Amino acid sequence: MEIRPTANNNIINLDNQVRSLTEDQKKQIEDIQSKIDIRNTQGILSYGVAAQSNLTSFADSALGSIRSKEAGYVGDMLTNLMLKVKDVNVDSIGSNSGFLSRIPLFNNLVSNAKKFMAKYERLTVEIDKIVDELDKAQVNLMRDIKMFDTLYEKNIVYIKNLEFLILAGELKLKEVKEKDLPNLKEKAETTNDPMDSQEYNDMQQRVVRFERKLDDLKRTKMIAVQNAPQIRLIQGSDEALTEKIQSSIVNTIPLWKNQIVIAMGLLRQKKALEIQKNVTDTTNKILTKNSEMLKQGTIEIQKENERGIVEIETLKKVNADLISTIEETIKIQEDGRNKRVQAEKDMAAMEQELKAKLLSVK
Repeated sequence: MEIRPTANNNIINLDNQVRSLTEDQKKQIEDIQSKIDIRNTQGILSYGVAAQSNLTSFADSALGSIRSKEAGYVGDMLTNLMLKVKDVNVDSIGSNSGFLSRIPLFNNLVSNAKKFMAKYERLTVEIDKIVDELDKAQVNLMRDIKMFDTLYEKNIVYIKNLEFLILAGELKLKEVKEKDLPNLKEKAETTNDPMDSQEYNDMQQRVVRFERKLDDLKRTKMIAVQNAPQIRLIQGSDEALTEKIQSSIVNTIPLWKNQIVIAMGLLRQKKALEIQKNVTDTTNKILTKNSEMLKQGTIEIQKENERGIVEIETLKKVNADLISTIEETIKIQEDGRNKRVQAEKDMAAMEQELKAKLLSVK
């Protein structure tokens, strides 16, 4: 079965793509096209392999970076930090039954305060160690974020290179279908030489193989296009984790230490007051201050925790892009499947035509 000339809509599409290029880009396309030799089987097989190899190296690099991270390591440190902070129970300054339940018992208050401060000092050392580890983790995450920026830029270059290879290949196919194949066919019909017919048939087969090669490159390009949102998703997770670490270091630890300072300040205030006088008024004042402190601290922490890391508009945009990508992928795969089915039919018809032709040769 003969290969038909390039359809008009494909020609228009190619012409539009060429017109949209800059002069430098057109020269690059022409240079690539000039080096394509449809008659060279090895050249067809190796066409675009370098670009595909770059994409493979890129994927391996990204995968290696992800595997090098200890899963849950930062999350474990943040959890451990929260547990350590919660382990300092301000209520223990008063007694086992509550912060202010034994204010008149001055001796008990002093004793519990000393125990509390000793525990606080031990936990401070442990928390400082965790903070140091979080600092290191934050530096590594920021390095990874920068690395993903580099990978994203490289991916854009891969996509552009593949687009150039595909466009140059399409233009070469157009040239072969419109010039070389008609000339070979005319020659075969004129000479009636079986070898000329064979040469014409061989050229058609090479065109089919090159079309298949371009199809592979288009699929590779689609993989590169899909890599872009995946890179940004991973990078976004690292950025969110970095922000969480920063929030813990900048907000959680100072709030915790301020809580201790306030608690100890209240203790010194109680020691300075005359315990025998106005016990009830003093108790009410301290309760009020602690409740206000607790309310303010809790509200601020809850506000910080409830803040969204990623805007909903961003999530919607990413989701829409991914859905669009999936739909395009399904369409491209279906088109490829239809082309292969049609190619099988065409090759079967060509085989029958060849057999008939060879049988008719006297």
